Amino acid sequence: MAETGEKPRACLCRICNQRRAALKRPITLEHICRGFKLFKPGEFVGIGASDGKDSTVLAYVLLELNRRHRCGLHLFLLPVDEGFTGYRDDSLETVKRNELQYGLPLKIVSYKDLYGWTMGEIVKMIGLKSNCNFCGVLRRQALYHGAALLKVDKLVTGHNADDIAETVLLNILRGDIARCTLITTGEDGPIPRCKSVKYTFEKEIVYMLISGSWTTSPLNAYILQMHIVVLLMNSSKIWRGLDPGLSLI
Repeated sequence: MAETGEKPRACLCRICNQRRAALKRPITLEHICRGFKLFKPGEFVGIGASDGKDSTVLAYVLLELNRRHRCGLHLFLLPVDEGFTGYRDDSLETVKRNELQYGLPLKIVSYKDLYGWTMGEIVKMIGLKSNCNFCGVLRRQALYHGAALLKVDKLVTGHNADDIAETVLLNILRGDIARCTLITTGEDGPIPRCKSVKYTFEKEIVYMLISGSWTTSPLNAYILQMHIVVLLMNSSKIWRGLDPGLSLI
């Protein structure tokens, strides 16, 4: 076949269909350009930090992107102290170490200061049922309150692609699926909330955490080990399906 001398056509962005693609999503294989930005230079951004794998990787990625590409963002760590004795204590100490490790300002907001109750005291009053309903609402309000104290322009949380999928399934039962699929919500309010790792799968976050040198509390380190075991077991099942004589675990 004779060569025509034509240059290969550049792959265009799947969303805008105008700009040249800069990356490819690993699962959907969609080609995406760099034109979709969540932040503007000079914005103050609060990071909901819980010491979990998602918020830890989120803080690191935002810090690295801000440094490498000179985005001009002012980043803050914003953890919430619910008052879980024996659990949140270790997490908060780890977040304080992350403050030194990342060199980011830290602001801790607590249930006790905001509501006059810790979550432990609430559990003693209401019992062991519906605790997550109380804690979820109070924690979200505490994040917004802390963001308002810091006077940030946007609040980012570590909801990954798996979290979004679970939220969609739950919201379908409630008949509310419009908001849960957006990457940025609350734009009509004082502080928009961004899910910056919405398109990142949980296993990818685990891989990043394995390859990095981040600090996590002992409990979250144990949870991370369980995620690794599950990933290995799932991989083993796939490999055994392809080759019955092959076994990893």
